[in-house]
Amino acid sequence: MSHIQYYAYKDIGDEKHVKFRFSQAVRLGDRIECAGQGGWEPKTGEFEKEIKAQIDLAFANVKRNLKGAGGKGWSQVFRVNSYHVPITNEALDAMVRSFKKYMPDHEPIWTCVGVTRLGEDDMRVETEVVPHDPEGAKAAGLI
Repeated sequence: MSHIQYYAYKDIGDEKHVKFRFSQAVRLGDRIECAGQGGWEPKTGEFEKEIKAQIDLAFANVKRNLKGAGGKGWSQVFRVNSYHVPITNEALDAMVRSFKKYMPDHEPIWTCVGVTRLGEDDMRVETEVVPHDPEGAKAAGLI
């Protein structure tokens, strides 16, 4: 599958790649598919305890992930899926605040789900996105 490129960003992205055997992102032509990003500190992997702080870090980690895969960041995102433990109005308000901050010029489609458990004990939010990146695909020689 040489036409598919896999990515893991530095520090905790590389650590999770080794520990859990998954990539943070994959490029398929002009799309980047991203693994869910949590509210972990990007060097240590420690989770913030407060939900708004976790959501802030999750959005920053999505940006880090997209840029690590050759994308521009949130400006290219057209789809967001978010998973919450628990899903609360406080969490939804924090998501919307981050949407406005990171995507002031567009509004992606969004699926938001409450779940009973995420991948790690202290994880309260996981955000996965899909951006459209034709310029990055051209630069990588994929289209």
